[in-house]
Amino acid sequence: MGRSQESFNKKEVRNKKEKKRKEKEQKRLARKDGDKSGNLDDMIAYVDEHGNLSSTPPDPTKKKEEIDVDAIQISVPKRSEEDEEDPIRKGTVNAFFDSKGFGFIKDIETKESVFFHVSNVVDDVIEGNLVSYEVEMGPKGPVAVNVKQIK
Repeated sequence: MGRSQESFNKKEVRNKKEKKRKEKEQKRLARKDGDKSGNLDDMIAYVDEHGNLSSTPPDPTKKKEEIDVDAIQISVPKRSEEDEEDPIRKGTVNAFFDSKGFGFIKDIETKESVFFHVSNVVDDVIEGNLVSYEVEMGPKGPVAVNVKQIK
């Protein structure tokens, strides 16, 4: 009597593949049978008075809050005179690279650094000087122009 050509390992691999195929088929059938709940009522969501999503419809007997339509502001509020900033700002020269021709001014009020170039400097400045300047938007952000040393 001859030995079987299939080793234990080959039988094990074949059995695992067969088992996996059957499990996959069962999952597919379960998905197919269980996906019949495509009811429209299950898919509807409601929004309550606070803007939150809810699965229950709003109560029609509940008293609704009246809103004054004229009180709603749609546009950007107008600037008042108090909001306008002084175009001339003050700051100290935080860093100045004379060889490269630029530096940075630290604003006294906002503590922000503003870039300046030598071509925008009216008086000679060095690091630590108190200066006045105006801010304009450059290609990479705010730039100080008309930089003058305060004596």
